[in-house]
Amino acid sequence: MTATHTRPARDARQGWATGLTTFAAVMLFLVGLLDVFRGIMAIAEDDVFVTTPDYVFEFDLTSWGWIHLVLGVLAMIVSAGLLRISTWARITGVAIAGLVIIANFLSLPYYPLWSVVMIAISGFIIWALCVVEPDGDLYDLSGERRTH
Repeated sequence: MTATHTRPARDARQGWATGLTTFAAVMLFLVGLLDVFRGIMAIAEDDVFVTTPDYVFEFDLTSWGWIHLVLGVLAMIVSAGLLRISTWARITGVAIAGLVIIANFLSLPYYPLWSVVMIAISGFIIWALCVVEPDGDLYDLSGERRTH
């Protein structure tokens, strides 16, 4: 007996591509919304934040608030473009998620647990936006096209 292997339908790959892009759009919107809230809290100088003396990347809490507020608004705008599956939004989404990772890393001592959560979510966003090619094909980590 011989086994015949059929190639998966293009529709299945396109479904994965659309699903991952939608996942990234929703997660980027949530990251943006949460960053907006974090920015507002920092601008208002809420007591939620930890004060760390002698931190290398020490900024005024209000400065961190404005940084997170601007990144949050940009992330929310880009997420709308991701729902329309546009290439500019995928590229910008990766850049914004990368900036969110950097901002949360640098502000780690001010709100440690939340910063780690935001870094992890932003990493998933970058993964979801980078794993799908514009034509809808999925690629594994070695760069080979998946056939199943």
